[in-house]
Amino acid sequence: MDSSTWITRASAASNNTIAINNAADISVIVIYFIVVLAVGLWAMYSTNRGTVGGFFLAGRSMVWWPIGASLFASNIGSGHFVGLAGTGAASGIAIGGFEWNALVMVVILGWLFVPIYIKAGVVTMPEYLRKRFGGKRIQIYLSVLSVLLYIFTKISADIFSGAIFIQVAMGLNIYVAIIILLTITALYTITGGLAAVIYTDTLQTIIMLVGSIILTAFAFHKVEGYENFMVKYMNAIPSNTGNMTIPERCYTPRPDAFQIFRNPITGDLPWPGLIFGLSILALWYWCTDQVIVQRCLSGKNMSHVKAGCIMCGYMKLLPMFLMVMPGMISRILYTDEVACVVPEVCQEVCDTPVGCSNIAYPTLVVKLMPNGLRGLMLSVMLASLMSSLTSIFNSASTLFTMDIYTKIRKQASERELMIVGRLFILALIGVSIAWVPVVKSAQSGQLFDYIQSITSYLGPPIAAVFFLAIFCRRVNEQGAFWGLVIGLLIGLSRMIAEFAYGTGSCLEPSNCPDIICKVHYLYFAIILFVISLIIVLTVSLLTKPIDEVHLYRLCWTLRDRTEERIDLDADDMIKPEEPDLDDEIVPDEDVSCFRRAFNWFCGLDDKKGPKLSKEEEAAMQLKLTDTTEDPFWKRVVNINGIILLCVAVFCHGYFA
Repeated sequence: MDSSTWITRASAASNNTIAINNAADISVIVIYFIVVLAVGLWAMYSTNRGTVGGFFLAGRSMVWWPIGASLFASNIGSGHFVGLAGTGAASGIAIGGFEWNALVMVVILGWLFVPIYIKAGVVTMPEYLRKRFGGKRIQIYLSVLSVLLYIFTKISADIFSGAIFIQVAMGLNIYVAIIILLTITALYTITGGLAAVIYTDTLQTIIMLVGSIILTAFAFHKVEGYENFMVKYMNAIPSNTGNMTIPERCYTPRPDAFQIFRNPITGDLPWPGLIFGLSILALWYWCTDQVIVQRCLSGKNMSHVKAGCIMCGYMKLLPMFLMVMPGMISRILYTDEVACVVPEVCQEVCDTPVGCSNIAYPTLVVKLMPNGLRGLMLSVMLASLMSSLTSIFNSASTLFTMDIYTKIRKQASERELMIVGRLFILALIGVSIAWVPVVKSAQSGQLFDYIQSITSYLGPPIAAVFFLAIFCRRVNEQGAFWGLVIGLLIGLSRMIAEFAYGTGSCLEPSNCPDIICKVHYLYFAIILFVISLIIVLTVSLLTKPIDEVHLYRLCWTLRDRTEERIDLDADDMIKPEEPDLDDEIVPDEDVSCFRRAFNWFCGLDDKKGPKLSKEEEAAMQLKLTDTTEDPFWKRVVNINGIILLCVAVFCHGYFA
């Protein structure tokens, strides 16, 4: 069969795709939105959003189960459903190792990193580095870089993956659908603050798990069980292979498709990279990224934080079975579309010539699920998209507001900070949409590989600096700064070269020089991490050390010191002035009904509580930096942490 004939058939098949246009599906989606908005409004009404601590840290009042659910929902966006399933369809189960690595990292987060952050009394990760090293340049540098990473790897990827699903499922114009979704998403992020995000994340997690479990059950029933699934996947070869002009390796499943640990030289995900390179990326993401750490900083106490991390760890076992394997089943059931290899065919099927594996999960949903359940699965995708985006929006606005804007406007009022944080979210959305076309064709059309590769180029220097900041007190500001800058330049050189030459595909490999692009991105992460460590340590040892009095409760070896710490940034901290006559509060009777409604909606409450005494302020600060635990619950969470690590070892060994 020639390409033109096959394209005609593929086009006809795509036109016959069952759109979500029936009463059952639409009713489920409408009910979903009503429930989500109701939960968001309840959170708005019942939580304190009118202060920086209330809006950005939920007042440190969260218990373990919303923390765990929010950690999971913040991490699992629609990029995971589309990206994990797509890479699974293309190359097998190894990509699931990215998820299982988190079982170890959440333990490191809860037991090693969060206690230091809480004792330091910080709201953002750049703020921690400012206290640890002093000066402003590292804080501003990291804030800007973190926002760029959000745009390149998280927001644009989630928007793109959500758009793929909507395009396959509903036939809407991608950008119209994106604007509708982002409007709703930004609405309760801008108005509700972190508490609303965490509570809605908990609801989203329940919806995601229920819907994806149902789909997985349908998929495995369709292929008649796990044993048949393994056999059928290895035989899922597209019917059109370009008149035998395409190399066999480009369209046949990998022989190591059901192995996590693959050849260190020829493997698409080599096992040393999966163990060591991925751990570096996970260290950056799980232990130093604002989106994740911010949820832990909202915990009621350390036992709740650790329990939330454990809950998230157990939930991270699921993506292998709920996303990766259903993506592989989609290749079995819809081989010609999902595993297409002829560029003209792929362009017709999914609007990109480098491959259509990204449509694996959406295609499975719209073709396999019955009415009603199909609407539920669209709700699942909306839930994962919105929960991930809301978390990123809230954290990115925190970074910009607290670490960048306050340097521009040193005397900004709390009300002004609240408004600026919300407006920044709108700007973030616009830039991210503009980056979506770049995401479409990167990494042979495999979305998850694109996300991880960008992280490999930009994340390791940050991971190196945080690791040394906490565990090596000899490191100083000069070493950290030059480690970050030189590491960034090395990473950008690889990233720019890869985009300039293109990542290519199996049919048309990139002509990028081997010395640059043939080093696997996970190996590159290891190299960049080691280089950054060496630079930080070398420069630090050649320059003046930081006096210990500035490091109390900022390093692991000094975490339990009770002496007063003299912050390196003390001279930069400007006390807010007392409000002058222009800032006096207008009595309620002089405020219009519209103004009062607007203030409530945005959490900009003009009413101020009684002024706290110095003793009361000290007591509040002590509570916010307290890491003590009840001995019984401390033992419980420690035992569960050990069990979680054993589960991680078993899972890797079983599928190795």
